Amino acid sequence: MNIAAPARRAASRTPFCPSIPFRPRIQHQQQRTAIFGSGGKKDDDTASSKPNPVLDDFKRKSEADPTPAQQPQQRPAAGDLSASSIFEDDRRAQQQAEQENLQQDDGPEKKPERDPANMQRVLDPDPNARERWERKKVIQMVRKGGRLNKQQMVKRTEREHLLRTHNMKTSVKKLGMLARQIAGKTIDDAITQMRFSKKKVAQQVLEQLQYARDEAVVMRGMGLGGVEKTEEEAETPTQIQLKDGKRHTVADPSTIYIDQAWVGRGPFGQLPDYRARGRVYVMRTPWTSLSMVLKEEKTRIRLHEEREEKRKKKILDNVWTHLPDRPVQWQRQWYTF
Repeated sequence: MNIAAPARRAASRTPFCPSIPFRPRIQHQQQRTAIFGSGGKKDDDTASSKPNPVLDDFKRKSEADPTPAQQPQQRPAAGDLSASSIFEDDRRAQQQAEQENLQQDDGPEKKPERDPANMQRVLDPDPNARERWERKKVIQMVRKGGRLNKQQMVKRTEREHLLRTHNMKTSVKKLGMLARQIAGKTIDDAITQMRFSKKKVAQQVLEQLQYARDEAVVMRGMGLGGVEKTEEEAETPTQIQLKDGKRHTVADPSTIYIDQAWVGRGPFGQLPDYRARGRVYVMRTPWTSLSMVLKEEKTRIRLHEEREEKRKKKILDNVWTHLPDRPVQWQRQWYTF
């Protein structure tokens, strides 16, 4: 019996798993050497022999459409501001103002001409409707001979402004008192009343009155008669009687006054009302809005004159007038022809 054969078989097995034979990695080292060479890197001839479609496609596109090299990011100069600085907008505005000054010094810059087509779309969005409206108005003018009715004449000669406020957290009953307080007063007197009022919502009404006054001056041009005239051209005060019989003095016909003021009910909110024994009720909190119509004193002067003319006409119609003197003819006892 050969004693060396079992020793060789035991040596060929791994020390950890004797059942698995031990095979040296000579074959893998030979394949690695054949592919990468002695230096451990792949040979150039072997790499060039195998085609790479992705690399070929990238080279073809690069040659067809060469892209410029990416420029390095410019760093801000010393003392300059970064793009994320909060003062960047101010610096840009200053630079733009300097450029405009330079352009004005050089000469008037030619502005781009306006496109009539774009302007027409905004000013006349529906040409057919505009033509129908113009035709209708021309027919009305021809039928009436160019005369305007009383309502149209008032709209053209007198100014008025309507303001609707936002909803205020108060009731109709409370806000109605302030609406009746400012109705009929001039805008300045109404502001004074709200300034010294003890009502909580009066401060919100005061802000709305100031807003309405400014809006009427800017949008309608109301209240500018006294500003444009000098002291010598100022008119003498006019005494008028209001509809309720009170006397009123008008120093400037362009003074703004509150012709109407009314309230409108808004939505209701909800608030919890905690009661005894763990009960919770729901309270409905009201919201109310205020609406005002502002007019000028010339409107009250016109209404006063119309009432006076109507009163005089009514008196003259009821006055007895003597019959005219005519000669008496065909005097008979029973018949007169």
